[in-house]
Amino acid sequence: MAYRSLSLIPALSNNLLSDRFTQMDNLFSRLTGEKPLVDTPAYNLIQKDKEHYELTISVPGYTQEELDISVLNNQLTISGKQEQQSSDEHEKTEIKWLHHGITKQSFALSFNLEHRINIQKANLDNGLLILQFNYYIPEEEKPKKIAIKVQKESATLIK
Repeated sequence: MAYRSLSLIPALSNNLLSDRFTQMDNLFSRLTGEKPLVDTPAYNLIQKDKEHYELTISVPGYTQEELDISVLNNQLTISGKQEQQSSDEHEKTEIKWLHHGITKQSFALSFNLEHRINIQKANLDNGLLILQFNYYIPEEEKPKKIAIKVQKESATLIK
């Protein structure tokens, strides 16, 4: 399972380095038996305004019942499990596959959340799971602007 920090600071990416990372990830995945990071669903993170953010995860073919979203100890986990057909259902739907390139595999995607991130709601629409959340900063932790007062010049000038 891949763990990521849900950072509100955008990451810099370089296609050459990204390709190298993907190749190295695939190599280590073959050696360790772990699932490559690139096999996890694609996602986008956008900032809607100063406090509101949206995480969109591509989950084509999944239904609401097959998806699970949980937060435990500041760990957001989104998982998808393919529902298994019973043998009776499988026999009734005899499909002759000519090519079966679109696969729907179980997945788990995890993010480490800061304690200030609160998930507001989740929607599933056209194969996209959209999580809306806010980044709450208490008043006492927000930056404060300090006013600068100018003292009146004294009557005596230093020469």
